[in-house]
Amino acid sequence: MVLVGAAVGVALALVAVLIPWLPPADSAEALKIDDVYWFVTIICIAIFALVAGVSLYAVWKFRAAPDDTDDGAPIHGHTGLEVVWTAVPAALVTAITIYSGIVLNQIDTVPKDHRVVEVTGQQFAWSFHYPDSNVTSGVLALPIGQTTELKLQAKDVIHSFWVPEWRMKEDAVPGITTNVLVTPTKEGTFTVICTELCGLGHALMRAQAFVFSEADYEKWVSDEKAKAAATGSAAGKTLFTQQCGSCHTLADAGTQGEVGPDLDKVLAGKDADFVHESIVNPNAEIAPGYQPDVMPGTFGDSLTDAQLQSLVEYLVKTAGKS
Repeated sequence: MVLVGAAVGVALALVAVLIPWLPPADSAEALKIDDVYWFVTIICIAIFALVAGVSLYAVWKFRAAPDDTDDGAPIHGHTGLEVVWTAVPAALVTAITIYSGIVLNQIDTVPKDHRVVEVTGQQFAWSFHYPDSNVTSGVLALPIGQTTELKLQAKDVIHSFWVPEWRMKEDAVPGITTNVLVTPTKEGTFTVICTELCGLGHALMRAQAFVFSEADYEKWVSDEKAKAAATGSAAGKTLFTQQCGSCHTLADAGTQGEVGPDLDKVLAGKDADFVHESIVNPNAEIAPGYQPDVMPGTFGDSLTDAQLQSLVEYLVKTAGKS
């Protein structure tokens, strides 16, 4: 019985260790969460191996002879064994609860020295505002090794913020602000994913997250401020990238969104009135193959007149000419 249990345990351990079940852990919080995951996994492997070993041994040891059709002998349960198999799981569940609680407290405690980024989810795009520099962008940029508090909000329905390599996942709920802490430990480009079904474009609600060195982060902030200070079609390009690029394809802006139509095609030859109407009243004319009520009809209120004008100017000047 012991050999069978050991064999099952070794087999399960090899499956757990040799197969890369999880993406790389690229934040301080991810390492702690993975520790909880493996702690629980090891306990589950041990229990499964024990139960499988006992079951297989019992099947072999106490199997009935081919000609034995009698009922088994009426025996009373083993009180000591019942106490053990009640007490051990209770102890293990308590250990898991305590350890998980400690880790949850660690990853939810906001340090005094931290950055803040305000994250907004909206069908079907993410936007990120940086209060310390007054920059708004369609990408998330963080300096490596520094804790950032992401304050999450939603404009329409429930969304859920998740970067697999950081492990941290939190819902963005209309009407309230939720928060999640992230301390990146690796530079690179990551993907922000919405993991809450939020409508027709949910599967494509993605954004890029960049982790920079401190110097590169400051340069990124400086570049974003310069873009924000631009006027006319240059400002429109920045606004398009931030607000529209995750849903629409436009060659000049380098976006490849597939939720809405390809603007290089549908806006070719269109005038400013058509573009303006398409932004403020997206259901006025639906491109073939697409559904109404996917694009929010709130941009006429959320964008200032200057922003709307710059966006229309950029799209009229650019779309269809690539």
